[in-house]
Amino acid sequence: MQKKIVFMGTPEFSVPILKSIYENSFSIEAVYTQPPQKSQRGQKVNKSPINDLADKLGIKCRTPASLKNNKEELEFLKKVDPDIVIVVAYGQIIPKEFLNICKLGFINIHGSILPKWRGAAPIQRSIMNLDNETGISIMKIEEQLDSGPVCAVYKINLNPNNNADEISKKLSLLASEKIIIEINNILDGKAKFIEQKHELATYAPKINKSEGLINWNDDAKKILGKVNGLFPIPGAFFIYKDERYKVLKAEIVKNQGNIGEVLTNDLEVACGDNQSLKILEIQRQGKKPQKIEEFILGSQIKKGASLINA
Repeated sequence: MQKKIVFMGTPEFSVPILKSIYENSFSIEAVYTQPPQKSQRGQKVNKSPINDLADKLGIKCRTPASLKNNKEELEFLKKVDPDIVIVVAYGQIIPKEFLNICKLGFINIHGSILPKWRGAAPIQRSIMNLDNETGISIMKIEEQLDSGPVCAVYKINLNPNNNADEISKKLSLLASEKIIIEINNILDGKAKFIEQKHELATYAPKINKSEGLINWNDDAKKILGKVNGLFPIPGAFFIYKDERYKVLKAEIVKNQGNIGEVLTNDLEVACGDNQSLKILEIQRQGKKPQKIEEFILGSQIKKGASLINA
């Protein structure tokens, strides 16, 4: 008898993984995702990327606002009686009573090398922390956040030019390939789940927009890590004459000057470690992103300006 799978996910990161499971002929009984969101002006209701894919594939999609105390969804899943539930960035806490109804467990794909960076923003935190590597961990969900035993870890290297968008796409594609191997291992009883070393755990809390404010007293590497880690949203930014400027891409150069000083007309800014950050792409508040060559043609930020308390 064909094994039954339920999938839970929401953002674009989850899409290649659901698509891969479908294309490998697993029986997907249902898909769970976050409810559709109204656009800012309220004119349009936007379904999640997973909802859109499920619709295209003809799979039943369920969008409860919460699973907590949700008897309807609990009873639905009991009737489905899935062999395994795959969870990828679903965005909801799964209550204990749900975890207990699945034969082989709820299996989560997490975007870090556990136990490092448990939580909501592992890719961003890893880049901002200047880590040399990251990866995906395939684990069994338990009540505590990202604390369950792990059956597989797949790693990739990081370099100072990687941004969160690029790494997210790379990890998503990696997961879409490897999850097929791990689902088969779990269904065949070959998977070995190993407890995490909980004393080594670090946490990756949800990104707060205010974290994007650049402190030019920091080392250039740390500032670049913030630029890359927070790309594309919420973005690293500075304030100049009461306007917000989002730095989309930058590189480190060796020029020196007073901290926060604009050293050249093409926007090299002195940092706290006798190096500077050369801004390559920027977005002025309310405007479109621009390459620095285009931006400087109409910019008021000139050589000699200070971006500290500006």
